[in-house]
Amino acid sequence: MFRAAGKPFGVFVYGTLKPGEENYDRYCKKWVTQVRAATVRGQLFDLPFGYPALTPGNSLVHGFLLSFVDPAVLAMLDELESYDPGRPPSHNEYTRIQTQVFSSHRRSLGRAWIYQMQSDRVAQAKGIFLPEGIWSNQTVAQPIN
Repeated sequence: MFRAAGKPFGVFVYGTLKPGEENYDRYCKKWVTQVRAATVRGQLFDLPFGYPALTPGNSLVHGFLLSFVDPAVLAMLDELESYDPGRPPSHNEYTRIQTQVFSSHRRSLGRAWIYQMQSDRVAQAKGIFLPEGIWSNQTVAQPIN
């Protein structure tokens, strides 16, 4: 399949799009050119739907900076994240914005796209704040005997 190469761009992922999580292989693996551990400023919440949400804030959120060159990747990710730039923000589940991304050593990695949710939408969903800034759907709860 022919893919038009464009200017490289980054997407910071913190949930199901991270390597090892359920949506990475389908939406990222074939197109990603580089994967780097990274952080952004924000607040991370676990939602009862099996995925997280990032909102504005000053905590560190840990994830990965994925690099791509195929601009079609953003359209696929927008669809997954229920984001349409032509719709009013209140009609989108997430908003795609650019933000500053940092390495684990707090060095700037430049700006990248992130999908951010409005705080009121997180509150409606009864999101649980994750103060450590790390989310994984791979963690299996162990029964308490």
